[in-house]
Amino acid sequence: MLVAAFCLGTMIHPLRADTAAAAQSSAAAPGVTSSAPISHWAEQVVLGSSSVELNGPWKFHKGDDLQWAQPDFNDSGWPSMDLSPPEGSYDPFLGTSGFMPGWTALGDSGYSGYAWYRLKVNVQYDPGLSEGGLEIKMPDDVDDAYQVFVNGQLIGEFGHFAPSSVRTYLTLPRTFALPKGIKSGQITFAIRVWMDPSTALTNPDAGGLHGPPILGQAKPIERMLRLDWDAVNRSQLSRFLEVAVLLLAIIVAVVLFWLDRKEKAYLWLALACGGVALQSTVTLIGNYSAVIPASFFFLLSDAFLIQGVIGLWIIFWAYWFRMGRMPRQHKMVWGFAIGLALVIAMMRAPFYGHLIPVHAVVFLSPLAVFMKLLLGGLLLWVAWEGMRKDSAGAWLAMPAVGLIIISLYQQELLVLHVPLSFFPFGMAVGISQIAVVVSLVIITILLMRRFLQSLKLRQQWEAEIDQARQIQQLLIPEAIPTIPGYVLETEYKPAQQVGGDFFQILPDGHGGVLILLGDVTGKGLQAGMQVALIVGAIRTTVETSHEPHVVLEALNRRLCGRGQSYATCVAMHVASDGKTTIANAGHLAPYLNGKELAMTGNLPLGLNASITFDQITIQLKQKDRLLVITDGVIEAKNAKNELFGFNRARSISHLPAAFIVKAAEIFGQDDDITVVSISRVAQEKEGDVSATPPMKSEVA
Repeated sequence: MLVAAFCLGTMIHPLRADTAAAAQSSAAAPGVTSSAPISHWAEQVVLGSSSVELNGPWKFHKGDDLQWAQPDFNDSGWPSMDLSPPEGSYDPFLGTSGFMPGWTALGDSGYSGYAWYRLKVNVQYDPGLSEGGLEIKMPDDVDDAYQVFVNGQLIGEFGHFAPSSVRTYLTLPRTFALPKGIKSGQITFAIRVWMDPSTALTNPDAGGLHGPPILGQAKPIERMLRLDWDAVNRSQLSRFLEVAVLLLAIIVAVVLFWLDRKEKAYLWLALACGGVALQSTVTLIGNYSAVIPASFFFLLSDAFLIQGVIGLWIIFWAYWFRMGRMPRQHKMVWGFAIGLALVIAMMRAPFYGHLIPVHAVVFLSPLAVFMKLLLGGLLLWVAWEGMRKDSAGAWLAMPAVGLIIISLYQQELLVLHVPLSFFPFGMAVGISQIAVVVSLVIITILLMRRFLQSLKLRQQWEAEIDQARQIQQLLIPEAIPTIPGYVLETEYKPAQQVGGDFFQILPDGHGGVLILLGDVTGKGLQAGMQVALIVGAIRTTVETSHEPHVVLEALNRRLCGRGQSYATCVAMHVASDGKTTIANAGHLAPYLNGKELAMTGNLPLGLNASITFDQITIQLKQKDRLLVITDGVIEAKNAKNELFGFNRARSISHLPAAFIVKAAEIFGQDDDITVVSISRVAQEKEGDVSATPPMKSEVA
């Protein structure tokens, strides 16, 4: 069995101010007693093959001198510090039992920098137990870096001690083996600790060791080390789950944004979840490895990531509630967030206590609290505005908003000993993680609610579109009139349920016919409504005139002043004797027997109310064929992004209308396609007209 006797060489009693030793010692803090002349006090602890906690009392002294590591150094003037954790205390980060307050809670609240702990231990063994193989396990929580000396020899360190600086990391479980030559007898332990000035602003009761080191042989110490890592795993399990849930939320938000680019709330939800996931990932790296220096970790996490994530959540909720003036919202949110980040950065390493004097915290801390109030106020204002637009949704969001605001002040609340972490089943769950989970649950409920609302709205839209399509079908000629001496072909294939192409075939009552074909801007419902207006205007105008230029000028006046809507149109009047008058308003020129007619260009309808339209007159002979198409044929696009084009259209303009439409559709339809043709046929004898029935189809 291992027998440890703690030989402090002193009798513990109150320090007298008139002794020489007292002149060398630091002022004793509450819970810390000072030492007087040497005595031979010892405590015997028998733990079998287990290990022993080195509770002390340890000798403690502020300052730094490597001579203090030597075993023969006289530390009798140093105050004593018992490292036994108070009953019922627990680590605020890991949740493990036993947490010793640091020196800032024991009377040295303003101190940072170096401090030393010294303890002499007399190690003895029971007969039959092999000697040696000793290791020391350091506490899981130390502020901030330390070196361990045994009998004046450095056996290990956590952090990097350079002559002019110290690089620290988040504390990890560590053990150090004692030199092989040290097996039994008196052993002097000296622990050199360094704390950054900013640590007291982020950790409760900061300063030095937060628990006793443990001495034992290798096997029990290694078992205790595994238990410590198990405690770390339990404390971080919720964070792993949080990252997994956040990655899933990011994927869902990105997919939703890809499906609906107009809903920017999905994009900002993905960014907010990405910011939280990044923050959790950085924390996991810091809690499992000495890769990220503590100064960089706290600067990145406290100064930038926390403020950035809060800003992302505010912007998300602003987009979610569809608030106006978003550019102004962005300026306010990111202005406050950047300002707060800079203030927090000045209270973190490597700036605070180095470039920024320690006494600057007197005004930096209130300034940070005030700016956090502004940022939290912005979030509350967004929620309030959301209530005005969607009270039920805003009330659902209030728990998440409240938790996000609390997470803004988690550092201040932590220092004030307000519990922000809970440990169900030994697993640490922080307030920020609760805020994320609650937010995602609420957002899921709101997404389902909005989905059901949009589904209902979509059904209404589909019903309205179906009604518009039915109305448009009534406007498209159901039966093509028979014109003696002529053959008519029509083909119509809309790109959507409601098309933007239109055509009308109107007999003039004297054996002739007026043909109009055109295309309004855009596609879909708006274009369909514009078509309805145009067709109604056409039927009103032909009651007084069938002249193409008169009809186009009347349509132009009706369309002017209706915003950005305009239309191209070609009007052709074919008389019974073949005389054909054509006027064009920005449309593709007709094809006569496969050749494009030369016509002067004119503006589309709806751009200028005062313009007039020129017209040309041609004579259709027997077997002549006049063809008109819309730009849906020309603008058909294949997989290689090639247009069908004018040359292909010209080369098939002599073919039947149905073939032309099918060719453009197979090539790659991208717009409404309409083809109308009229051919003059021969008469067998005068007074006996042999008229070929017209051909009309609508391609499904």
